Amino acid sequence: MEYNKQLAYMAAGEVIEGFYILKTASIRTASNGKPYLNASIADASGKMEAKMWDFNGKLGPAEEGKVVKIRGEVTEFKGSLQMNIRRIRLAESTDNYALEDLVPTAPIDSVKEMEYVQDLIASMEDEDYRLLCAEMLDRHMASFGKIPAAKNVHHSFLSGLLMHTSSMLRIADFLATEIYPTVVNRSLLLAGTLLHDFGKEKEYDFSELGLVTDKSVEGMLVGHLVLGAEEVGEVGRKLEIPEEKLLLLRHMLLSHHGTPEFGAAVIPSTAEAELLSYIDLLDSRMEIYAETFETLEPGKFSDRVFSLDKKIYNHGLREGDKKTGDPDEI
Repeated sequence: MEYNKQLAYMAAGEVIEGFYILKTASIRTASNGKPYLNASIADASGKMEAKMWDFNGKLGPAEEGKVVKIRGEVTEFKGSLQMNIRRIRLAESTDNYALEDLVPTAPIDSVKEMEYVQDLIASMEDEDYRLLCAEMLDRHMASFGKIPAAKNVHHSFLSGLLMHTSSMLRIADFLATEIYPTVVNRSLLLAGTLLHDFGKEKEYDFSELGLVTDKSVEGMLVGHLVLGAEEVGEVGRKLEIPEEKLLLLRHMLLSHHGTPEFGAAVIPSTAEAELLSYIDLLDSRMEIYAETFETLEPGKFSDRVFSLDKKIYNHGLREGDKKTGDPDEI
């Protein structure tokens, strides 16, 4: 039996016992009429689907985001590994496990990334947008650098929102400065990019570990696009930012999902809003590829990736990869 083995390094047939995060959990009914636990578990190395048949326990959606102790067997189903759980319970205060082994965290230096964001705000030529961004960042400083950007789809780890936003800001700054300087207003594009997901602080509920457990009531009824646009309007008016500038910025937040099909309140109707929607889509999709590649062997296709609605191929030829071994070896 393997103890506290990380999910990314498990293999079919292994019997596992250890502590993991209960990422999702729901009670369903099998074809034989008996209830079963349909779940996913996670640790710092990744996540895995899990099932417990003939389930008569008390765990469910209310325990999502909490640490559980599991005993089970790793099986293979349709080409993917999953955990066949035999026993499961909530972790107790007397249990011995390392939290850093469980909570997935963005592979970035959070301090340096936050400094980059602050420096970029200071570089904005438009004083109104610079002032508004500085005030909004100050209001959200405690959460912005720590919370995930989503529950499951992309950047769903601690500091995921900071990683997602800082990557987008790099793209936005390059496009505004080097490619489209006569088409877009750099300060407006950077402001919209920085603030586009600030509403997620209210959109989600978070576990005691800091991970997203579900959408909040506000998130379900209003959503982060509207929540963010409302806050920008409120804060901007207190700072006496011209209403036209606030309107352009609020439009970017309300339209950054591109189309109503993907959750946009309105379609992008300015150059900056159009560009922001593409930058957001680009960075989120590349992160989905990156996370899928972590457990996908070169030369293989993935299972259908739900968020992309397709299988993806890992050719294994990324130039950033470092070769190892004897330099004289052929």
